[in-house]
Amino acid sequence: MQESRLFKIVYYLLDRGQATAPELAERFEVSVRTIYRDIDALSAAGIPIYAEAGRNGGIRLMHDFVLDHAVLSGEEKREILAALQSINITRNIAESQTLQKLSALFALPSENWLEIDFSRWGNQGFDKEKFELLKTAVIHCRQIRIRYAGSDGTERERTVQPYRLVYRSKAWYLKAFCMEKQEMRTFKLNRILELALLEESFVRRNFPEESEDDEGNYPLVTLRFPKEMAYRVYDEFDGSQIERQENGDLIAAARMPEGAWLISFLLSFGTQVEILSPAYLREEIVRQAEKIVEKYKA
Repeated sequence: MQESRLFKIVYYLLDRGQATAPELAERFEVSVRTIYRDIDALSAAGIPIYAEAGRNGGIRLMHDFVLDHAVLSGEEKREILAALQSINITRNIAESQTLQKLSALFALPSENWLEIDFSRWGNQGFDKEKFELLKTAVIHCRQIRIRYAGSDGTERERTVQPYRLVYRSKAWYLKAFCMEKQEMRTFKLNRILELALLEESFVRRNFPEESEDDEGNYPLVTLRFPKEMAYRVYDEFDGSQIERQENGDLIAAARMPEGAWLISFLLSFGTQVEILSPAYLREEIVRQAEKIVEKYKA
């Protein structure tokens, strides 16, 4: 208990600069005499702490104490604080003191530079709770039970060993080892309908990292959009994948995975897209459009 209080006193002084013994006593709910004993203990441990008497006196750490003992450059300290700021946000725990402590330890202000909201419009917090549970499962190697909506329209319960949370193309994904399929699978967080953290733990295994070169196996899809769709095109494609024509049309070319997702993606543009290649995608869109027409005629 005393050791924890001693660290807290140091953090408090690093953050505030100085404090009186009564102030520290009230802060840590001990007597003034106990505070002075703590100051003696810190001094004996080599912490350059001292007390000044008088009207403007108080308990202080020696000036530049932190800098004299630092092994990180100022830029490295700022990078660490910036990284911790993002971690603190993803934790969704307002009372976390880690960032405050390191900010004081580095003698640098922590800028609130990033804001992340995991919830979808109209969501009441389940997305944030889901992310927090998944993060706990990944860090502590705990198995989870999920109810997942597959791309084929079915819902299945699966037990998985979570390995990594990934953000890509405007969505969060979970990379996990599926106990049922006995292989690594990727699950989209929005499709995880229910989630339970299990007591069973697991030992991480080494799996080959996916290479960005794997995308070279995807077909190159080339699309033409009218200039009125520029807002959507720049939402979906990187600027390097887009070429503006003299008449204002936009040509977008990107390697994209085949399957139901790609067809749904293309249909989402309605009549505001023309598939230039590959030809079989044009034919598939025609078939899907005919099915839509038949459905509404019926």
